[in-house]
Amino acid sequence: MSTLTGTGQLIRLALRRDRVLLPLWVLVPSIFPAVFVVAFTTAFPTPQALQEYAETSIHNAAFTVFYGALQGPSLGELVTWRAGFVPVMIGLFSLLAVIRHTRTEEEAGRRELVVSTAVSRHAAMAAAVLVTCGANLVIGLLSALMLAGQGLPAAGSLAHGTGIAAVGCVFAAVGAVVAQLTTGAGSARGIGITVLGVAFLLRGIGDVSTQSGGALGWISWLSPIGWVSRLRPFAGERWWILVVPCVAATGLIAMAVALAERRDVGSGLLPSRLGPAGAAPALRTPAALAWRLHRGSLVSRTVGFAVVGFGLGGIATSIGELMNNSTPAAREVLARLGGPGTVIDQYLWAMMTVFGVVSAGFAIQIVLTLRAEESGGRAEPVLAAPVERLRWASGHLAIALLGPILWAVVFGTVVGLAHGLSTGDVGRGVSDALGAALVELPAVWAFAALALALFGLLPRLAAWTFALLMTSLLLGWLGEELHMGQWLINLSVFAHLPHLPGGELTVLPLLVMTAIAAALVLVGVRGLRRRDMPVG
Repeated sequence: MSTLTGTGQLIRLALRRDRVLLPLWVLVPSIFPAVFVVAFTTAFPTPQALQEYAETSIHNAAFTVFYGALQGPSLGELVTWRAGFVPVMIGLFSLLAVIRHTRTEEEAGRRELVVSTAVSRHAAMAAAVLVTCGANLVIGLLSALMLAGQGLPAAGSLAHGTGIAAVGCVFAAVGAVVAQLTTGAGSARGIGITVLGVAFLLRGIGDVSTQSGGALGWISWLSPIGWVSRLRPFAGERWWILVVPCVAATGLIAMAVALAERRDVGSGLLPSRLGPAGAAPALRTPAALAWRLHRGSLVSRTVGFAVVGFGLGGIATSIGELMNNSTPAAREVLARLGGPGTVIDQYLWAMMTVFGVVSAGFAIQIVLTLRAEESGGRAEPVLAAPVERLRWASGHLAIALLGPILWAVVFGTVVGLAHGLSTGDVGRGVSDALGAALVELPAVWAFAALALALFGLLPRLAAWTFALLMTSLLLGWLGEELHMGQWLINLSVFAHLPHLPGGELTVLPLLVMTAIAAALVLVGVRGLRRRDMPVG
C-alpha cells in the first residue's frame, strides 16, 4: 500500500465536512484588502493625507505590534500594512483546521475506523494539510486579484497574496506537528495557539525595535508572521523571501511524518499522566472539577498578563514623548483615533482594548470547554450521576466570568504601577489603568455569555463566537480610523465602552452590556435544559 493511499477520498470527506465553513473562511480574509483600499481612498484621498497618516502610524508602537512595520506612505504599502493582522487570522485557522481533521478525529475514535480500511497511515495528515494549504492559496489568489482590481500594481498585489498564503501553509504544518504530540485535541490546540502567540510577539518586538532604531530587529525573522512584511509588497518586492516559508513548511511536514511514525494511532508522543483511581474529596462536585480543568491555564494567563502589562506600562512614557515630537497633523489624527486625553492616555486606551479582546478570547475558550467535554464523551458520565446540567455548566461559566476580573485587576494594577514608577505618581497611574481595565469586563462577559447561548441552542456553531469577537475588534478598531459609517462602528461591542483613561466614565453602556450578558446566559441555560445531549 502506498504511503498516501486513500488521500483523495479523505480530501473529499474534509471538503464535504467543511462545505459551509471553508467558503466563508476563504472569502472573509480575501475581501479585507479591497475594503482597506476603499476605506483609505475615502478617508485619505490625497498623497499628503496618506503621508500624514503614515507619519502618525509609523511612530505608534501599538500599531506596529499589531500590523507590523510600515514600509512607506503609498496606498499599496498602507493597505498591506493595515492588513497585517490577516496572517495571524489565517495562521490560526490553518493550524486549527489541521488539528480538527487529524488529532480530533483520533480522539473521537473515528480515525481508527478509517485506517482499518484501505487507507495509509499518513493519508489523514496529507489530506488535512493539502485541503488547508489549498484554501490558503485560494485566499492569496483572491486577495491579489482584489488588490489588482482596485488599480494597485500587479506585482505588489501578487506579493501580498502569496505572502499570506505562505504563512497559512507554515501554520498548517505547525498544526500537523502539534497533532502528533498529545492525546487530546484541546492540548494540541493549546500548544499550536501558543506557538502562534509567540510568533506574533516576536514579530512585534522585532518590528518595534526596527522602527525605533533598536538592535532587536532581527527577532522578527524568527516569526513566520514577520516574513510577509519582509517580502515588502509595493515597496520593491523581495521574492526570494518566499523560499523561507517554503523551506520551513517542508521541514515541519517532514518532522510531523517522522513523529507520526513513532507513535500508535490514538496516542501522543507526550505521555498522558494517569490520575488516581479514586477522586479526592476536593473533586466530588462539578465546580471542583471545572476548577481542576482550568486552574493551570488560569494561573498561566494571569502571570502572562502581569508580564506583558509591566512591559506595556513601562514604555508608555517613551511612547508619549515620541508622539509629542510628531507633526501637528499627525497628533490630530491620533486624537481622532484614540479619543480624548493625552497621547499616553490614548496609548493606554488602545492597550486596554487589546486586553479586553484577549480576555474575551480566553473567556470564550473556557466556556467552550463544555462543548469539548460533551463531544469528547466526558460529560455523559458526569451527568449520569445525580448532577444537573446547570450544576455541570455553572462551574465553567463561573470561571469564565470571574477569571477576567482577576486578569483585569492584575493587568490594570501592573500597567499602572510600571507607568507610575516612570512618572513618579504611582497612585494615579494605578487608579487610571485599573479603572480602564475594569471597564472592559462587560464586553468580556457579553462574549462569554454569547458562547454559552450558542452552546445551549446551536452547539455546533459555538466556536463561531471567536469569529464574532474578531469582527467586533476590526469594526471598532478600523471604524474611526478609516471613517466608516457610524452604524457600522456601532456594531462593535468595544465601541460602546468608555474611553479610559482620559475620557468620561459613563455607566449606562456598562449596565446595558451587563444586562445583555445576563440575558444571553439565561438563553443558554434554557437551551441547555431543552436540547438533547450529546450532540455530535
